[in-house]
Amino acid sequence: MPRDPFDYIIVGAGTAGCLLANRLSADPSKQVLLLEAGKKDNYIWIHVPVGYLYCIGNPRTDWLYQTEPTPGLNGRSLRYPRGKTLGGCSSINGMIYMRGQARDYDNWARLTGDDDWTWQNALPDFKAHEHHYRLDGGADPQTGDNSRFSDLHGGGGELRIEKQRLRWDVLEAFAAAANEAGIESTEDFNSGDNAGVGYFEVTQKSGWRWNGPKAFLRPIKNRKNLTVWIESQVERLVFETTQSGATRCTGAIVRRGGDAVTVRAKSEVVLSAGAIGSPQILQLSGVGPAALSKAQGLDVVADLAGVGENLQDHLQIRAVFKVKNAKTLNTIANSMVGKAKIGLEYVLKRSGPMSMSPSQLGAFSRSDPERAHANLEYHVQPLSLDAFGEDLHPFPAMTASVCNLNPTSRGHVRIKSNRFDDAPEISPNYLSTDDDRHVAAQSLRQVREIMSKPAMQKYQPQEWKPGVEFQSDDELAKLAGDIANTIFHPTGTAKMGRADDPTAVVDTRLRVRGIEGLRVVDASVMPEITSGNTNAPTLMIAEKAARWIKMAG
Repeated sequence: MPRDPFDYIIVGAGTAGCLLANRLSADPSKQVLLLEAGKKDNYIWIHVPVGYLYCIGNPRTDWLYQTEPTPGLNGRSLRYPRGKTLGGCSSINGMIYMRGQARDYDNWARLTGDDDWTWQNALPDFKAHEHHYRLDGGADPQTGDNSRFSDLHGGGGELRIEKQRLRWDVLEAFAAAANEAGIESTEDFNSGDNAGVGYFEVTQKSGWRWNGPKAFLRPIKNRKNLTVWIESQVERLVFETTQSGATRCTGAIVRRGGDAVTVRAKSEVVLSAGAIGSPQILQLSGVGPAALSKAQGLDVVADLAGVGENLQDHLQIRAVFKVKNAKTLNTIANSMVGKAKIGLEYVLKRSGPMSMSPSQLGAFSRSDPERAHANLEYHVQPLSLDAFGEDLHPFPAMTASVCNLNPTSRGHVRIKSNRFDDAPEISPNYLSTDDDRHVAAQSLRQVREIMSKPAMQKYQPQEWKPGVEFQSDDELAKLAGDIANTIFHPTGTAKMGRADDPTAVVDTRLRVRGIEGLRVVDASVMPEITSGNTNAPTLMIAEKAARWIKMAG
């Protein structure tokens, strides 16, 4: 039966949804409903950092999406993880805190015509929720001054950001080799220019994953005006025609405990279901390309051609090198004694391999000298395996994964039926442009150059994948299609834009075009993907949106 109306309904308790719930429920006069299709985040492997290996591909925590066969990947279909639990992708991601580059946000402002999205105007919204370890102890012990970090980072927010609790000699050697290849060291990837090599900072606290619920929901668990429903999946949105003839979103039909429950919002419905979930819900509700709605037997509520289009993602190419005279996770974790030592170190110290994010060392560089900015991101690991969730290789090895930060390929997300519980068609269209194929080839060449530098030679690196016999652009681009995989950063499928952009789904305040009372607040609104991991930018977007929603009343 229908529930009493809430002021705000937030669809999706992921990265953006948890922050929005915190901010919007701060006003005790407002009733907030947060909906999550998955279960509680009380699965142990969510919280142990290395547990991502047991969360990805697990129906307890993952939507288990698959992409369509992709020509650029030589016909392969990829597993496409998306978080299905409280915290969403913040509960299963790589925990890397990475804002991207200042030029990303300045470009958003140019594309949308709204200076609120510039780097300088985004920076306060990054800082607002940060609890950055660099600001824990007051002044920098070496310089006596911490202003260079406090100008860029926040110290009083809910999201804990720490340095990693481990060190590997082979990673130190790779960093030195990157220096020899002309990539300078950096101590902060989040200053607006992330060019350089260094260790990633992570969303962890004392060796535990620090996800959205820990940051934004647990501190407010006693707020009487916040209602959280888990295992509650939205079937479609509900619309009404106002007295002025406008279309207004007034709620949603939610599948909960086997029943279809209608919930209503007096002020706004906010979609924060991610770059796959949000366009799927819009399309199921008749908001999207009219031809798609009609083909699935749905009434057209709003003909918005851009819903589900403009899909962008980071595709990583995993180059694996066998090494000698080196300690790697392959050699440690492939024995019962080694596994026992790893477990004991984590229990006693919350450090070591079980505290690892999927990638520890990072580097940002240019694929070609004429590129104006770093357009490659490395994720370097003291281990190797065929794919996440599979066994480590039985030989000592390390992996240097590299991705094109600014892909020109564009894909789509489209419903395949009018059933809410059917997965949509996900077609990233990777490596479909000449530029993306060229960057892929150049990135593999750069990996080889770094591994050939003197700093790495004590480990005698030997390329195992893709193989030194492949050298030409065509060979390397084809190989990239054979071995590349998603790095789990889908964006852009409900992009914001100018009023005269026919493909824009939301305006610069993230309101869905032509519909009152409905916004989209997640990575799908990005007009172009950021030059780095996408969790931090999504939080910034949510911080801005929360302020605008409250201003609107």
